[in-house]
Amino acid sequence: MAAKQVLNKIREDLDALVGEKIRVKANRGRKKVDEQEGVLEKTYPHIFLIRVLDQPGQERLVSYSYTDILTSSVELEVHRETEEIEGALS
Repeated sequence: MAAKQVLNKIREDLDALVGEKIRVKANRGRKKVDEQEGVLEKTYPHIFLIRVLDQPGQERLVSYSYTDILTSSVELEVHRETEEIEGALS
């Protein structure tokens, strides 16, 4: 039951950041780490979407789950405050 509360807290915190510029650092395993910048587009019950600008004029949507943040396989950094959001957003 506590895990659900933590995931709900993560979602609530991300709801407040919709529209903000964010840097995403995603651990893809085997020493592969993707770093991307984008805008937090929308949150859903189990995932959130980030609009990423790959190359000039080319955008794509990338989705992550709240569990990714909880397990620290994804870290978010908000540009307006340069404050890191890690793990359970504590």
